Amino acid sequence: MNKLPDLPNIDPERLDLPTAAKLEPVGDLDHPPRILMLYGSLRERSFSRFLTFEAARILEHFGAEVKIFDPAELPMAGSVPETHPKVVELRALSLWSEGQVWCSPERHGAVTAVMKNQIDWIPLDQGGVRPSQGRTLAVMQVCGGSQSFNVVNTLRLLGRWMRMFTIPNQSSVPMAYKEFDDAGRMRPSAYYDRVVDVMEELFKFTLLTRGRTDYLIDRYSERSERARKAIDRQIVKL
Repeated sequence: MNKLPDLPNIDPERLDLPTAAKLEPVGDLDHPPRILMLYGSLRERSFSRFLTFEAARILEHFGAEVKIFDPAELPMAGSVPETHPKVVELRALSLWSEGQVWCSPERHGAVTAVMKNQIDWIPLDQGGVRPSQGRTLAVMQVCGGSQSFNVVNTLRLLGRWMRMFTIPNQSSVPMAYKEFDDAGRMRPSAYYDRVVDVMEELFKFTLLTRGRTDYLIDRYSERSERARKAIDRQIVKL
């Protein structure tokens, strides 16, 4: 094996040289962008649910296929087998999605247990397939009082941990009880305009990355690890 003169620690056989040509989209892209939306409250008058449905209407107008997961009756992570119908439903939706929207209220300065529980049920690896890796992600929060960014910051951390492409823009709606009418529709405001911005950006980034995800998330370290494991398997057979 020829070593790279200035990079002796790198295996040149596993090192990819990125080019624009390699970023050409591949696969079936005739379907609308697939967006999964999660919200973090079980209340009857849930502002995170209202905001999620408002954002869904915008995405559908852009041409996305949107599915919203209902967190009601989803057991706490680890309390039931993974074959539980709500767990199976959530994981199937995550695999189906090309992008996701996470929207949570702020409770005690953090995301709600309802929101975190949904994310905890989505595994990093499921039978060799990663249900969240490579998906785009938009994060939003609703506040009962003054504007805060605790929740969106936490959701960004979780999105990074789940190996998702979190878009730069985000939405935080303060005093949410003032921003929605009796029917649960969001009133016109700068906060509503920001939601439009976020969904527009998510839609664009999803169009930009889909068909390219496999290449974008292909990592040198993982290629090297697969190569080492293949050698180990061959040695065992000898």
